[in-house]
Amino acid sequence: MKLRRITLRLALCLGIWIALATGHGTTLAESPNILEVGTFSTEKPDGGLPAHWAPLHFKDIKSHTHYRLVERDGRTVIEAKSDASASGLIRKISIDPKEYPIIRWRWKVTDVLKKGNVHEKSGDDYPARLYILFEHDPDKLSFFEKLKYEAAKLFYGEYPPLASISYIWASNAPEGLMVPNVYTDRAMMFVVESGTKNLHRWVQEERNIYADYREAFKQDPPIISGVAIMTDTDNTGESVTAYYGDISFRKE
Repeated sequence: MKLRRITLRLALCLGIWIALATGHGTTLAESPNILEVGTFSTEKPDGGLPAHWAPLHFKDIKSHTHYRLVERDGRTVIEAKSDASASGLIRKISIDPKEYPIIRWRWKVTDVLKKGNVHEKSGDDYPARLYILFEHDPDKLSFFEKLKYEAAKLFYGEYPPLASISYIWASNAPEGLMVPNVYTDRAMMFVVESGTKNLHRWVQEERNIYADYREAFKQDPPIISGVAIMTDTDNTGESVTAYYGDISFRKE
């Protein structure tokens, strides 16, 4: 059972990569100061999903987090309810992080996960997290990393993204911590909220993706290939509700 759980989590991590790597994302041809990626507040709170975003389910994980558009505190937002479940919402999109290094978003959670732990596979669940995926670039890989990516392409038919950054709401890890995901060091996590001090409050976040990528991987980032949100509790077996507000990229 433990081996099966680890295998599923590995599939989940890679599944996000593959889902955002395959197909063609939206390319934003114009060059405004702000790129609105998740305009949830402009949608109708009808219980559906927002435009341009799609559900992301994982093989062998039958219990899915439920996402829907709802009205909370006078605005339309995404509600995510997880009960020992795992799935996400994704948007494929192409963005140059050098031109748009700043990302802003709002979120709110109802509780932290008692068993959550950024250092253990059994605790690799989060009430809220935001993923940024970066497209495959062989020039940024070592020889052995290139071999791994070639093997992944043979298996899946597409290259996985080069790397990912996720901004997480942790249970007890210190805010500001940068830590690799317990399944792969190509997925780096930044703790932007932790603990209970901001529960039931809308929190506005802002990060410099370009700077975070350089800190995490010691090189300039390639093109962003997609954005995902995920609330999951399949490892811890707990229940939580989170809300996600608008997401935008901005010039510095």
